[in-house]
Amino acid sequence: MSGNAKEQILDFVRARYPQAEIDETQDIFALGFVNSLFAMELVMYIEKTFEVTIPNDELKIDNFRSANTMAELVDRLSPARV
Repeated sequence: MSGNAKEQILDFVRARYPQAEIDETQDIFALGFVNSLFAMELVMYIEKTFEVTIPNDELKIDNFRSANTMAELVDRLSPARV
C-alpha cells in the first residue's frame, strides 16, 4: 500500500507546487513548501484519502517531511489488510 500512498501524496504536493520538482525523499519543510495552512491541509488530505485518523501524538513534523514519511505514517495507522 505504501507505494500507492506515496504516489498519491506526491501528486497532492506536486499539484500545489507544479513548478517544483519534488520526489518522495525530499524534505518539503526544509525546501520551504509547507506553511501552517498547508500542513493542516496535508493532515486533512491524508485522513480523508486514506481513511485514517492521525492521533495527536503522531502530529509531529518528522511524520510529514517527505512523501516517504507520510506513506509510512499511513501504513502504521491503516488497519491490517488481509
